[in-house]
Amino acid sequence: MPSQARTLFGHLVAYGASELASKLSRLGVVIAVARTLEVKEIGIAAAALAIGDLLKSLTENGIGQRLIAARDEDLPALCNRAHQLFWIWGLGLFAAQAALAGLVWGLSGNTMLALLILVLSGEYLFMPGGLVQTALALRKGRLKKTAAIAGGQAVLANLASIVLAFYWPTALALVLPRLVTAPFWLISMRRLHPWRRDPAAGMAPVRPFVQFGWAVLGTEIVKTARLHADKLLIGALLGPELLGFYFMAFNAGLSLATSFSTAFAAVLFPHLCTSADRAGALRQALLVSLCLVAPAVMAQSLAAPWYVPILLGERWAELAQPIAILCLVAIPTMLWTAAAGWMRAENRPGRELAATAVLTLALIANTVITAPFGLVTIAWGYLAVASVTMLALSLPALRAALSSPRPQAAQLPLTLPMKA
Repeated sequence: MPSQARTLFGHLVAYGASELASKLSRLGVVIAVARTLEVKEIGIAAAALAIGDLLKSLTENGIGQRLIAARDEDLPALCNRAHQLFWIWGLGLFAAQAALAGLVWGLSGNTMLALLILVLSGEYLFMPGGLVQTALALRKGRLKKTAAIAGGQAVLANLASIVLAFYWPTALALVLPRLVTAPFWLISMRRLHPWRRDPAAGMAPVRPFVQFGWAVLGTEIVKTARLHADKLLIGALLGPELLGFYFMAFNAGLSLATSFSTAFAAVLFPHLCTSADRAGALRQALLVSLCLVAPAVMAQSLAAPWYVPILLGERWAELAQPIAILCLVAIPTMLWTAAAGWMRAENRPGRELAATAVLTLALIANTVITAPFGLVTIAWGYLAVASVTMLALSLPALRAALSSPRPQAAQLPLTLPMKA
C-alpha cells in the first residue's frame, strides 16, 4: 500500500474509532432514554437539539480551514485575526441563541424547550478559546489526537446522559451533558497545540476569510438543515410524540452514516490539500472508505430486526424496518462526502454550496410528501432520494477520480493574500 494511502487509512481508522466509540456510547443513551423517558419528552429534546445544531452550523465558517491551507509566512497574522473572529462569532451566536430561547418561551410557553435551547447556547462560550489550536493541530497532521479529543468529549457526554436518564429522567438528560463536557474539549485542544497571540505579527485582513468563508458557511448551514430540518417539520406536522419515534428511528438508522461521513470529511480535506496527485488521492480515499463502510452498514441493516427490540425494548420493535433501511444511506453518503471534500480542496466552495442546497431541498421535499404515510415510507423515500441525488451531484468528482493521473506540484491551495 503506498505511503499516502497508508497515512489516509491510519487517519480514517483513528477518526473512525473515535466516531465508533462516540456512537457506541450514543447507543447507550438511546437504550437508556428508550427505557426511562416518555416519547413526548424525547420529542421535545429532539426539537431543541435540532434547533441548537442548526445554529451551531454557523460555527463552521471556513476560518479554521483557511488556517489549514495558509502559507507558513502568512500564518501568525492569520491566527491573530482568526482568534478575534472566532470570539466575535462565538459571543454573537451565544446572544442569538439565548434570545431565541426567550422568543420560544414567549411565543409557545414551553418552558422546557426554551430552557434546553438556552443550555445549548452555553457551548459558544467555550469554543472560541480552542478553535485556532484545533486548526493548527489539523494543519500539522495531528488528526489522530484531535479525533481522540473529540471522541473523548462525546463519550463523556453520552455517559453523563445515561446516568442522568436513570437518575433524573427528563429531557435535560439529552442536552445538559453537551455543556458540562465543553471544558474538557477546550483544555485538551489548548494542550494539544499551544498557541498564543503574537502582537508583533499584526492582523491579517478580514477579506480573505470572507471570500472563502461565505460559501463554506452556507454549505454547512444547508448541510445541517439537511440533517435536522426534517425533525422540525415532523414536529410541526405530526406533534412531539411522533417526533420522538422519528428521532429514535433516524438517530439509530443514520448514526453509522453520519459517524463515518464525519470522520471521512475531517480526514479528507487535509489529505487532498497536501497531495501532489489530487485525482489519485481522491480515488484512494473513495476505495478505502467504501471498503470500510459497505460491509459494516450491510451487517447493521440485516441485523436490525434482531437487535432493535433487544436493545430498545419491545415498544420500539416497529422501528426495526425503518432503521434497517436508513442504515444503507451510509453508502451514498460516503460518496457525496468525498465529492464535497474534493470541491472544497479545488477551491470551489460555491459549487459545493449549490449542490448541498439541491440535496437538502430534495430530502426536505421527501419528508413533507411522505410524512403522512408513516416512518417506513419516509425511510424508503429518504434512501431513494439520497442515493439518486448524491450520485448525480458526485459525478464531477467521480470523473476526476477515474481520470488518468495528472501530476502536479505539491502545495497547499487557497493561499492567502496579505492585502485587502
